[in-house]
Amino acid sequence: MKGSTHRRCYCRDPKTGKPFGKKCPKLTSRKHGSYSIRQELPPREDGTRRSFNRAGYESLKAAQADLDHVRALIGLADTDDPDSVQRITQLLEQLAAEKAPLPDTEETRRRLKAGLDLRSSTTVGEWLDLWFASKKRRRTTLNGYASHIRVHLKPRIGHVRLDRLNVSHLVAMFDGIADDNEVIAAENQARREQIARTKPSRPGPVAAERARLAIERAKLAEMKPFRKVNKPATWQAIRRTLRAALNSAISQQLITFNPASHVELASGKRPKPLLWTEERVRRWRETGEIPGPVMVWTPTQLGTYLDAAEEDRLYAAFHLMGTRGLRRGEAAGQEWLDLDLDAGSITPAKELVVDGWDAYESDPKTDGSADTIALDSVNVAVLGVHRAHQNAEREKWGPAWKDSGKVFAQEDGSRLHPEMLSNAFRRILATTDLPPINLRDLRHVAATLTHAGGGDIHTVKATLRHSTITLTSDTYTSLLPELDREIAEKAANLVPRSRLAAASVPKAADNADLSSPEQEPENKEAPAQKDVHAHRSPASHAG
Repeated sequence: MKGSTHRRCYCRDPKTGKPFGKKCPKLTSRKHGSYSIRQELPPREDGTRRSFNRAGYESLKAAQADLDHVRALIGLADTDDPDSVQRITQLLEQLAAEKAPLPDTEETRRRLKAGLDLRSSTTVGEWLDLWFASKKRRRTTLNGYASHIRVHLKPRIGHVRLDRLNVSHLVAMFDGIADDNEVIAAENQARREQIARTKPSRPGPVAAERARLAIERAKLAEMKPFRKVNKPATWQAIRRTLRAALNSAISQQLITFNPASHVELASGKRPKPLLWTEERVRRWRETGEIPGPVMVWTPTQLGTYLDAAEEDRLYAAFHLMGTRGLRRGEAAGQEWLDLDLDAGSITPAKELVVDGWDAYESDPKTDGSADTIALDSVNVAVLGVHRAHQNAEREKWGPAWKDSGKVFAQEDGSRLHPEMLSNAFRRILATTDLPPINLRDLRHVAATLTHAGGGDIHTVKATLRHSTITLTSDTYTSLLPELDREIAEKAANLVPRSRLAAASVPKAADNADLSSPEQEPENKEAPAQKDVHAHRSPASHAG
């Protein structure tokens, strides 16, 4: 197609006021005037002509470079593909009308081939807002997305064009978060030291001391509040949010590469649960130090807790959570409709999720979370007694009873806030001499019971209703081997030995349950799982 460069000036005849055009006497000088380009474009559907025109070049070289650039862009279109011809032509018309810079040829080639928008100028921040507005997720999940976008992603990379975001941008972002961590740690330490200075040095301070304290407290009021340091697990969560948003952009053909899938971060794996063995309990009693962030009771320790909880109206909830692994929200949201005591099965089909303090009902976290699991005879008996007690409360309240349909409800039948379960759990735990765990860790206790009862990692996955076997394995690789060793020791003690050979191996009493230093030697014929219920039969719950 035809194209050309030409030079012109804007001088006017002082007599007539009309432009000289090509007749300007100064055009003999190459430095006078400016250069323009004109490139013919494919005609419109009705056959009318159209062209790309641009003026204002200071040199012929610059004008010729842009003309060659325009021709290269036209050459990207496949003449046998009317759609690509139309897209390139529309792009050039828009650029000419807006006097916008010409795009990179190779980038345009890639976008044309991938079917992407040839003029994408959407920023990462704009796309995150659009992506978030379209999300339909649990409220707590959306809150996490919103926090990542507001606090980290938009301030650090929101200005970057979406199609130009790369791994180096993300490396810089996480380096910035790491730098902020150092600042936060220093500010937190400074605040702690300032709080110490606001404490009186002796009771009943004199006037001078009160004046000093007033100054120190005024300084404290001006300091930043305590802030959390963003740990590797938070970094991984931020990356997951960005990766999901960019995957959505790929599905809409806005980009072709997801840098969030390729940036390397420190491991943010969840902490491994540890068993409260005899040695760990002893050490905790001496020093008060807890060995890890997630601690798990042994079957015997769970039995001790259930003995202490047996008279509480929420006893059945703790029994169910500790033996069958229901989450707190699942226990609070469990409905009688999804519980079949005759068949001995339960389906956690609803969950109460806490957002701040407000609790709302939601579907389970994953499809697998709503799988039906079996109930043992002891749980059936415990839940049967619980139902009888709830029926008695229903009669007591009469017309004022609020039928929420929940298995675990308040005394008037209304829905139970999940935090009430946590409060009751802590209150009962305080009456015992057991090492501490959190209510959510009863789910880990259920995993130990399942394994000690003979279940493998796949059985643990099915009981806890994890979405993948990898999640189960990653969580319990540190916990189940300890039980394996205990089971191996118990199995070894079942082998009859001669008096001479027995003298060379530890006594049976040395291999007793890891959790209880005062425990009697265990009945060799009893399965490991019976530690929880050996002293209790279903009939004992009738009252």
